Amino acid sequence: MIQTTARRAPLSLLRTRWRDRSPGLAPALLGGAVAAGLGLGSITVLVMVLWISSPYPDSGPGGTLHVAAALWVLAHGAELVRADTLSGAPAPVGVTPLLLLVLPVWLVHRAARDAVDGDAQDAGDASAAPPLVSARTAWTGVVLGYLAVGVPAVLYAAGGEPRPSWLWAAVCLPLLVTGAAGMGVWTAYGCPGGPAGRVLGTLPPWLRDLVVGPDARLGAVTRAASAGAAVFVGGGALLLVTSLVWHGGAARGSFLRLTEGWSGQFAVLLLCLVLVPNAAVWAAAYALGPGFALGTGHLVSPFLSDPVRLLPPFPLLAAVPDAGPGTPLHWAAGAVPVAAGATVGWFTARSATTETTAITKTTAATAGAGRKTTTPGSGGPDAGPWPPGRTAAAAGLAALLCAVFVALLAAWAGGPLGNGALARFGPVWWQVGCAALAWLGVMTVPVALGVRAWRCRERSEPERTPPAARGADGRIRTETAATPGTGGRRLRVPLPPVGGSFARGKGGKDGKRGKDGKGPDAERHPATGEADDAAMPYGLYDQDDDALRPYGLPPVDSPPEPPRTPEG
Repeated sequence: MIQTTARRAPLSLLRTRWRDRSPGLAPALLGGAVAAGLGLGSITVLVMVLWISSPYPDSGPGGTLHVAAALWVLAHGAELVRADTLSGAPAPVGVTPLLLLVLPVWLVHRAARDAVDGDAQDAGDASAAPPLVSARTAWTGVVLGYLAVGVPAVLYAAGGEPRPSWLWAAVCLPLLVTGAAGMGVWTAYGCPGGPAGRVLGTLPPWLRDLVVGPDARLGAVTRAASAGAAVFVGGGALLLVTSLVWHGGAARGSFLRLTEGWSGQFAVLLLCLVLVPNAAVWAAAYALGPGFALGTGHLVSPFLSDPVRLLPPFPLLAAVPDAGPGTPLHWAAGAVPVAAGATVGWFTARSATTETTAITKTTAATAGAGRKTTTPGSGGPDAGPWPPGRTAAAAGLAALLCAVFVALLAAWAGGPLGNGALARFGPVWWQVGCAALAWLGVMTVPVALGVRAWRCRERSEPERTPPAARGADGRIRTETAATPGTGGRRLRVPLPPVGGSFARGKGGKDGKRGKDGKGPDAERHPATGEADDAAMPYGLYDQDDDALRPYGLPPVDSPPEPPRTPEG
């Protein structure tokens, strides 16, 4: 009996240690698998609906499922390969619909964030909530769970037509999953700067100060670059819509020529909607100058558009400008990069002139739970506008980061659709990135410096209290108002004079005092009950303990007690 207990003790101890070391690993694995299953299932249901509604299906359910799995792999950025070509040579298909790319990124990000939270969302009491799952455990579980479903899906899609490219699938699928899961874990922990801070600590001091500095420039630069990239995509979408309206007849004719039944028209419309983000990025590349290619040797740009003869009738392709040299109407597309550069400069200048721009995040562990929370700090008295050199450096860094974002979007939005003349479709990413950097470099720094000077000039003017807000004795009139969320505490705020007196409410006709010199509704002293509305200047009054407490306002001395009269 003793020997059996001694044998079972190490096994129980090992099981306990494994449970303590890897809390939340099983839910993270399940979350990653569910995220992959949801994405794969959504695309499969959509493809099956289109196959069932098609009047001329050319394959059975097995072929439809293979196509759905291949489209799911394509949504991760991997190329597909078509083997049933007229020449017999395999033809690549590398144009990734950006709208489909959003689906796996969002699912993995959400799964990683939920894996970090664990069961904390179901807990009613915050003090009794379980601790957060470790970042490494959550990230590892989500990635392994997603790949546990993704690898069999790639193997299954390899048996159909088109099939995934092994090299692209082996690179793009794990890269997208690890990146999206890392962002989800980082977001769940409140975007801490620990790993980034350790990496930046290895940089030279001058470069580290340029990137981060004492005033959180990294976050300001990222926000400005993201805003500029959003303006690029939004401006490209506006150009696309304008061109579609201009060529409305050709777009409508191409849509009707592709198919006749309602199911085919629905499929074409759905394909157009999925490719709208790609077309918006193509239009942004057109506005930048390099343009985009519609096959090898056929470039479309604001300066010159080569004639293209082999384009299929597709509604989005009807928005392509006509062949020939550019006109001032085509050159007007340059307003998009100008607006993007002004946006990046304005966001940078706003961060440079914000008084509380120096934000420090302190990480603390909640007692008994081990939960980490982030608390923003204030800039302090020394946090002021950035110097012009620092503002210019931040604007240049934001322009560089925005150009990188635009180049990545251009790389994802284009790709090959076959061999020979179809080997190049869409913008060239490095040309688009260089053009975006040139436009932003010209616009961003001057705008940032100009807006910074304008905002600093406004803030340099002294703030004065208007004379109308003062009474006859020069004291600032105040009003007691209930402040929400302060537990009954009231804030005294300045008021304009009424009839030259300090009376408020119904304090006599035309603001005059009563016979006793006090208004009937005048403010009562919290301690003596005397009617004196100037008794509590600039303070907060707690109704619970009748004490003056300066919550965020300048402290004031307690009002003097009224003189006592001798009895009898």
